[in-house]
Amino acid sequence: MSRRRITALVLAATAALTLSACSSASPEPSASAGGDDYGLTTEGTLTVATEGTYRPFTFHDETGRLVGFDVEIAEAVADKLGLEIAFEETQWDAIFAGLDAGRFDVIANQVSINPEREEKYLFSEPYTVSPGVIVVLEDDDSISSFDDLAGKTTAQSLTSNWYELAQASGATVEAVEGWAQAVALLQQGRVDATINDNLTFLDYETSEGPTGLKIAAETDDPAYNAFALTKDKDALVEAIDGALAELREEGVLAEISEKYFGADVTE
Repeated sequence: MSRRRITALVLAATAALTLSACSSASPEPSASAGGDDYGLTTEGTLTVATEGTYRPFTFHDETGRLVGFDVEIAEAVADKLGLEIAFEETQWDAIFAGLDAGRFDVIANQVSINPEREEKYLFSEPYTVSPGVIVVLEDDDSISSFDDLAGKTTAQSLTSNWYELAQASGATVEAVEGWAQAVALLQQGRVDATINDNLTFLDYETSEGPTGLKIAAETDDPAYNAFALTKDKDALVEAIDGALAELREEGVLAEISEKYFGADVTE
């Protein structure tokens, strides 16, 4: 066999081995493994906007660490997605502007889903469901529906939607600055009831109980709160929804909820 023929055979064998090695090599990791296809602000990190001053959802404990219901939900989601997490503490008035500007990927701050927001933003599946409730003294059986508020006196903040609901139900409204003042008037017997969201009442019961209060009735249309994202984050919101579904099935969402509210408020 000629030298030229031998050389040709060697080169052909070498090429075949190279092709075989290439075809058997492990595939490159997909972009989603690092979250690249999520359009993250920082590769490999879920950047989350939250106030840090909204107990029990997002606040600082006695050591100064950022904690809270929304914080733990966000941490659990990031862990499911294999991402690091970074929180950007932002005042509520500026939080959506920061999202629009791309400073962070999602907002986790009890953002309620409503038609106006849905026109501009994407929302994950809700991780909090909270109806409005009428709170009365635990020995008061005179109120069992919103119709029963007619002729009664409730304590409400004038800037809240609960004020409008109380008025629409026929109640006389005593103006207060917030929940703490409303509860004080109720416990003193100076008003008959106060309307607020269920989460506020459960948090108060968990942190202050026993309070001598109870829920007399609740609205038929609860508020649904979720992660908010910009409209270009379809892949990320889909991934978050998948993570939330797994966390719900595993009981993690209920566990976090029980920790902060003594009840499951996640569905």
